[in-house]
Amino acid sequence: MINASLLPASLSNKASLAGLSRREIASALLQHGIAEREIRMRVNQLWHWIYYRGVTDFDQMLNISKTLRQSLSEAYNLRLPEIVEEQVSTDGTRKWLLRLPPTNDQDKGAEIECVYIPESDRGTLCVSSQVGCTLTCSFCHTGTQKLVRNLSTSEIVGQLLVARHRLGDFPEGVRPDNGMVPSGEGVRAISNVVFMGMGEPLYNLNNVSEAVDIMADGEGLSLSKRRITVSTSGVVPEIEKLGEQCSPMLAISLHAVNDELRNKLIPLNKKYPIKDLLFACQNYPGVSNARRITFEYVMLKNINDKPEDARELVRLLKGIPAKINLIPFNPWPSAPYECSDWSTIEQFSDIVFNAGYASPVRTPRGRDIYAACGQLKSETEKLRARIRMTNT
Repeated sequence: MINASLLPASLSNKASLAGLSRREIASALLQHGIAEREIRMRVNQLWHWIYYRGVTDFDQMLNISKTLRQSLSEAYNLRLPEIVEEQVSTDGTRKWLLRLPPTNDQDKGAEIECVYIPESDRGTLCVSSQVGCTLTCSFCHTGTQKLVRNLSTSEIVGQLLVARHRLGDFPEGVRPDNGMVPSGEGVRAISNVVFMGMGEPLYNLNNVSEAVDIMADGEGLSLSKRRITVSTSGVVPEIEKLGEQCSPMLAISLHAVNDELRNKLIPLNKKYPIKDLLFACQNYPGVSNARRITFEYVMLKNINDKPEDARELVRLLKGIPAKINLIPFNPWPSAPYECSDWSTIEQFSDIVFNAGYASPVRTPRGRDIYAACGQLKSETEKLRARIRMTNT
């Protein structure tokens, strides 16, 4: 039997059950004619095989009758996003260009990027929530790509499933033998997920929230919600809703300590200024010293990196359980900024640290494959841009 999950999207028009929520799987089974009294049991069986065992073929679901497995395979598949290209950085960071299954006859399959960052004690997967981005942050390469659409819940979860398969992170999986993926008994290749890829997660709140719940389900992918972080550029009205709906860790792309500069860096600030953003952070459900909010601050040479900026940052965050990630700017072609000098970053970090805040400097990862923070933009979009420039 050919595994539909491994076929190009054009060769399989059946709906995939991989990436769906329990509610969506139950609905599919009801439509398939499964008796309502059996639904809960069947959902639990499929959930175990898809999310805990990571199977890609109904025939592998050995506690389901052969007849039912056959009928399910005739109606559905377990197809995941297709890896179009994989790039591996010298530091072990991996970037995947993924093609999504088409949503209709005219859709050729949108493309997104996600990134895996291995460290000695953890492995972090950075997932996308939109195709492109609706924001136009001036320091972010992704922001130069127009928004195409939101990702569905299954397309978001599908990124994690693809990565776990590729990294041998399911029970029968085999880890890449290059010493760059965490390994050992009970050690997960992917222990953390961050919504810091393409798109603004809070403009796709419902699908993001449902994806977080699927990732955190203890009978499947079983990630702790303390290891799932959703980052926003400051969509203030949705911040409280995020905490109420799925309660992940929260990260804020701040990057400036006054509205005049932040308006230039993050135009969304004109709608939701710093004062309103920090008020929403103070009231984020569950925020505490044990569940601190991460404030991301990209270090831009001679723009936001002066000692007085560091002191103002400390003043702004007073009373908010917080840690501050200082991010050396990651360059991209024609970028209008430069990275702050290392001595400047260290001085900035010292001021923040001496005020009582954790202020780690995020080590740039995957710069050589444009996989670092702020660099994501699909390879296809870059190629199309080059073609447009050639033809003008």
